[in-house]
Amino acid sequence: MRFDSSRFFREATLRICGNLEIEKAMSSFLEYIQEYIPADRLLLEYFDRDARVMRTIVDATREKSENIDMITPLSQEARAFLKKKYQDGIPEPYYYDKPNEISLTRELLAFYNQEAESILVLPLGTQSVLVGVVTFISTHLQYNEKHLELVSLLKEPFQIAMSNALKHRNELRLFDRDFFWEITKRLCGNLEIEEGLRSCVEYMAKHLPVDVMYLQKYESELNAMRIVARARENMSEQMDLLVPFNSDSTNALLELANVWRAGELPAVIRINKPLEEPVTIHMQRSLGEPPSSALSMPLILENKIIGTLVVLAEGNDRYSEYHSNLYSLLKEPFFVAMSNTLKHREVLKLKDLLADDNRYLHGELRRISGDEIIGANFGLKEVMEKAGHVASLDSPVLLLGETGAGKDVIANAIHYSSPRKNGPFVSVNCGAIPDTLIDSELFGHEKGAFTGALAQKRGRFERADKGTIFLDEIGELPLPAQVRLLKVIQSKEIERVGGVKTIPLDIRIIAATNRDLEKMVQSGEFREDLWFRLNVFPISIPPLRERKHDIAALLQHLIILKTRELKLPQIPAVVPDSMKILMNYGWPGNVRELGNLVERSMILNPAGPLDFSLLIPSGKVPDEIPLPGASSSRNLDNLISDHIQNVVLETNGKIHGPGGAAEILGVNPSSLRNKMNKYGIKYGRSFKEKI
Repeated sequence: MRFDSSRFFREATLRICGNLEIEKAMSSFLEYIQEYIPADRLLLEYFDRDARVMRTIVDATREKSENIDMITPLSQEARAFLKKKYQDGIPEPYYYDKPNEISLTRELLAFYNQEAESILVLPLGTQSVLVGVVTFISTHLQYNEKHLELVSLLKEPFQIAMSNALKHRNELRLFDRDFFWEITKRLCGNLEIEEGLRSCVEYMAKHLPVDVMYLQKYESELNAMRIVARARENMSEQMDLLVPFNSDSTNALLELANVWRAGELPAVIRINKPLEEPVTIHMQRSLGEPPSSALSMPLILENKIIGTLVVLAEGNDRYSEYHSNLYSLLKEPFFVAMSNTLKHREVLKLKDLLADDNRYLHGELRRISGDEIIGANFGLKEVMEKAGHVASLDSPVLLLGETGAGKDVIANAIHYSSPRKNGPFVSVNCGAIPDTLIDSELFGHEKGAFTGALAQKRGRFERADKGTIFLDEIGELPLPAQVRLLKVIQSKEIERVGGVKTIPLDIRIIAATNRDLEKMVQSGEFREDLWFRLNVFPISIPPLRERKHDIAALLQHLIILKTRELKLPQIPAVVPDSMKILMNYGWPGNVRELGNLVERSMILNPAGPLDFSLLIPSGKVPDEIPLPGASSSRNLDNLISDHIQNVVLETNGKIHGPGGAAEILGVNPSSLRNKMNKYGIKYGRSFKEKI
């Protein structure tokens, strides 16, 4: 049968130029020419003038055809051979009948891991301008002059096809770039990930089918997928829904993991038959979605799949390879979005935990130091009245009293009774900070301000902004630090050590000391101007020896408190006549010494009864003093009963009203009567009859 060259040209041209997707065109052409030209592999390359290299854009075999962008690395010898081949212009088609003996073709075959019996090359371009080449590779037959003649007929169709492919590719690149940046802008333009997803869905719907988008985190330890966010064109929602995998979806995931470990997992998994894919249909049913085609993009961090981004379109066969390629462009921005979202949620979770801890600690401080001040209505009544007057103001307060008298407790009470109670309460022991570090501790420092300043640090004053700073042992503050403290009180602003920026402050200052500041001013140990600034509203706290009627209540409070701190199973009893011992001791260490005494006794005898006689520093039991109504019982209730009887005796049986026992004890009169009834203590007419 006579060969019809016109028919060959038309059919070949139709296949070469008949498809804008160049890899499909090459696949169709390769299938057609098998009858005329032996070819097992076809490479289409174009000359990149900017990089001065050949780029392979199509690699086609009988099994598959791929659109790629690959530079073939060549040795200096191969480049020299190629340059010599084209030094006189663009040659006619040529072939190599021994390709393994020439450096250029040998390297080409090695790069593609290809065996070849012969190679045929069709240069594309004008006489002086190289556009590219088409390389035919035969594994079983040699090329000859007849093959060259046929291939030369196809020069123009290949040039047209390459030109169209490059133009289409450039247009796609421009579109891909615009698509990528538009999605990135929408995703990163919203702090809330779910709103960013909604904006992305709105834009993506113009270019590919999408009904809904899910951002999911894989919880491997729970064998479940956690839904982080969901979005449609007209809605978005933040989620925290855990969807456990069933047995079928678990097995499918294991198979997918094997594919991934083998390095064969695609950037985007396309599912067009959801009912046939266990993971997809399980997730869709769990989320109440109809059977939908899906594009799933695995998000990988440190060689682990941390989650997926999924778009769904209802029905089968909704997604093409083009949609997969377009969707794959979004891997980087969505990976960053997922990472940021998880970090942001972790920060919010830690913030909530910190706020909860803060509320709890504030409650504990109020319970211990604010709401339960023992003696507030008796021994400390005058102190608490003064604290109540000044609490609502921002005036400086100076607390005066012996060590252990409870100055920190009163400072806490003032803060938590003030409008600043929701702000920080920062306590500073001025005597415990070395002179060389006091500026850094109080005012903070900048990075590099001195040797060892490896990072910026906020000082105590800055941390107390919008709250209260308690300067305990203010008399121990060195004179240079007193000057800087005076400036802070006057200007309400600080500068960190090594810094030039002025930081404004909104703080309330409470100072405390056990020293005589007036004498220190006279001796030059304390600045007079600072003394006047601090001594706006002084409050003197009486020592425990001057408010011994508070000892019984303090003892009860401390025993309960130490029982909880020492994790004892029950509150221990007290030996008889303990109050006699405690009431006759001078308490130079005040309430702190009483607390230490209780703790020491409970450590030595946690089951009780608590015996303080051998622990009093004097070493002997003082002379007995009369305690009306004293009981020999070891029960703590009887100790409370004794104290109530003492107070009732002092008030001559008066319970209600000013100067009554209820006011002195700081309890409701009805509650006091109930307790007195419980303990059988007489009051009112019964008390007078008893007298």
